[in-house]
Amino acid sequence: MAIDLQLQAPTTAGLTWAVTPNPEAKSEAERDEILAAPGFGKHFTDHMVDICWSEKGGWHRPRVSPYGPIQLDPAAAVLHYGQEVFEGLKAYRHADGSIWTFRPYENAARIQRSAYRMALPELPVDYFIDSLRQLIAVDGGWVPSAPETSLYLRPFLFAKEAFLGVRPAAKVAYYLIASPAGAYFHGGIAPVSIWLSTTWSRAGKGGTGAAKTGGNYASSLLPQSEAYAKGCDQVLFLDEGKYLEELGGMNVILVKKDGTLVTPESDSILEGITRDSILTLAKDRGHDVEHRKVTIDEWREGAASGDIVGAFACGTAAVVTPIGRLLAEDFEIVHHGDAAAELALSLREELTGIQYGRVEDRHGWLLRLDA
Repeated sequence: MAIDLQLQAPTTAGLTWAVTPNPEAKSEAERDEILAAPGFGKHFTDHMVDICWSEKGGWHRPRVSPYGPIQLDPAAAVLHYGQEVFEGLKAYRHADGSIWTFRPYENAARIQRSAYRMALPELPVDYFIDSLRQLIAVDGGWVPSAPETSLYLRPFLFAKEAFLGVRPAAKVAYYLIASPAGAYFHGGIAPVSIWLSTTWSRAGKGGTGAAKTGGNYASSLLPQSEAYAKGCDQVLFLDEGKYLEELGGMNVILVKKDGTLVTPESDSILEGITRDSILTLAKDRGHDVEHRKVTIDEWREGAASGDIVGAFACGTAAVVTPIGRLLAEDFEIVHHGDAAAELALSLREELTGIQYGRVEDRHGWLLRLDA
């Protein structure tokens, strides 16, 4: 089947996009069937975005094309040296049918920081934002409308130059794909159990912990498997063997009895956009917020004395999840009270209310993508 190639006019980002419609795009009925029970990361929209970069030509050839396999040379640098970064954000359908995303400029800035750390070129912020708009322009129908559902957006950068040598690649690709996401929790939000890993580290001082790069997640998979074997849902890592760092894919926040929220600070922690948003909303309510080093002993002793009444985790996928138990080799922390969980869920409700347009966006966090 012939493909109709359309050239769009230059956008506000100064890019002229080539758009190739997918001749095998899902029918509306097929798409609706998927959106009725999408799960998470199981289905993908009909199109994807990519922009090339080369040492000589800079960023060029932006295009929207049918979703499908990426052809790589077996010697592509990403396959041998792990030079890649990614992001995660969502598109939300509001009650009037419009499509919005949440704090995308923060994601754009974070992927730049990640790229810098991994010796990749930094995608201009306006190119990042434009790529979101371009994908929604062709795949907006994939944004679900059921409660607690969204379209998960996954931008990523990787080294595609074919060579076997340890140096930054001279050819890089930026892609954007999207996957409809169902409600993360089925049957209500229940407190999770956390396994404390003392054998394995997620990152080290001066390492890549603050970058959103695949290697950090790969190194968390073995300890995550150990967590499952212990009957836990997630794994918590320590920095320098004693300071709280983060979970395998979420940030952690402690709640003190006076309402103060304490979150770990370290150069090996990914700067969570959801975490920052939750803490901002908490400060709006009058809660004190502390960003500082926190030892596992402080959590343990604080839970025992009643000074720390609970904890919760936060991230893009689950938004906010109360932590009911932390299990270690030789001790256990259990939070029985409801105050911390109620605060966490109240903040979650406010944040998701903003994202879905039900609550006033006082901080100007939302950006419309379909206008």
